[in-house]
Amino acid sequence: MPHGLDRRSLIKGAALSAALLMPASAGAVQKQPAAQQGGSGKPGSNAMGNFSADRLDRMRKTMAGYVERGVVPGLVWAVDRGGETHVEAVGSQAFDDPTPMRRDSIFRIASLTKPVTAAAAMILVEEGRLRLDDPVDQWLPELAGRKVLKAVDGRLDDTVPASRPVTLRDLLTLRFGLGAIMVYPIRYPLQQAMQDAGVAPSADLFRGPPDEFMKRIGSLPLAHQPGEGWLYHTGMDVAGVLIARAAGQSLSAFMNERIFSPLGMKDTGFEVLAEKTDRLTTAYSRDFQTGKLGVYDQAKGGRFASPAAFEAGGGGLVSTADDYLAFQKMMLGKGRLGDERILSRAAVELMTTDQLTAEQRDSARTFFNGNSGWGLGMAVALKRDNLWMTPGRFGWDGGYGTSAYADPAEGLAGILLTQRLMESPEPPAYYVDFWNSAYQALA
Repeated sequence: MPHGLDRRSLIKGAALSAALLMPASAGAVQKQPAAQQGGSGKPGSNAMGNFSADRLDRMRKTMAGYVERGVVPGLVWAVDRGGETHVEAVGSQAFDDPTPMRRDSIFRIASLTKPVTAAAAMILVEEGRLRLDDPVDQWLPELAGRKVLKAVDGRLDDTVPASRPVTLRDLLTLRFGLGAIMVYPIRYPLQQAMQDAGVAPSADLFRGPPDEFMKRIGSLPLAHQPGEGWLYHTGMDVAGVLIARAAGQSLSAFMNERIFSPLGMKDTGFEVLAEKTDRLTTAYSRDFQTGKLGVYDQAKGGRFASPAAFEAGGGGLVSTADDYLAFQKMMLGKGRLGDERILSRAAVELMTTDQLTAEQRDSARTFFNGNSGWGLGMAVALKRDNLWMTPGRFGWDGGYGTSAYADPAEGLAGILLTQRLMESPEPPAYYVDFWNSAYQALA
């Protein structure tokens, strides 16, 4: 824990930036009588071999307990290993609505967007339309001629010129110079300036057009020289704008054409169409003053029920368990799922290899816990200190209550979808129990 901070301040600030949280107030739980279970990857087959049936049942009871105790209104989770897929849905889509949670319920996946944005960027790299180490100034002139603070806590005008231009690699590794500065309550001029400009990492995604977002980003000095320090989140939002400009189409159109449609991800995007809002879950957050849960975002008429002015590459997607599992299986397949090749083997291996120095990892222990690093758009496990921390495991968590990782050593992909916003960088108990349960269930 950073020195000089009380736990409440740390949790509130970290949740706003790292977990994308905003507070609200609560209701009563509606329980679904039984979980909906998806069988193996073969239609009509209940054969199992990659998982223990008894231990899957233990997993089911463990996760359903969070609904029974009113911690969350519902959950959807999925695990896949060797083509054997199990998907479970339990509870309801809202505390005050008996609509049962479904296998195809739609969730705001927040930072699970980041790996998808990185994949989109690497498609352009493979086609030669972008290069990892070329300056991005051609596409993002707002980032040309950067100024860098002499000290991260210094005055906004106390700067030196950037030692080199910002690159795509800087954006995808979150080392371009702007992001969440984990000092709370806010007291650095740059933190305040990002907040005043509306571009500080938070649960409230930027709502203006991409050009306005870049104008505001371009008005700020960098906290460190490009490539020299790791700051969470903002680089992926900037990368999303870069992808759209380089591709000559919106980020959503490019992702749909090159990733979602080929992989059959029919419910993934930056908005929920009117005919699908009955499947969008209500999002909840905790009020730090009262301690109560309340509605953060409604399904109908909420923030994701209309087209997004800013398609946030760092946290703006919605998806379902099966959709995101398809993306994970493509990544486990070294860029290929079935007959569809999205990326090369080399691109996936680069994305899932730690890119940080030891000093950069140590400076962000709130995020990496001494056991992980960061590749391109996602975390990479480096040390086994938990059941689930197999070296090489990759993925990330989303502040709206989601967690998705894939483990090449075990051939395992898993995703947990909830609608309760995270309250600190520490994983909630249901994240821990989900991943413990998934690994203990391996045959």
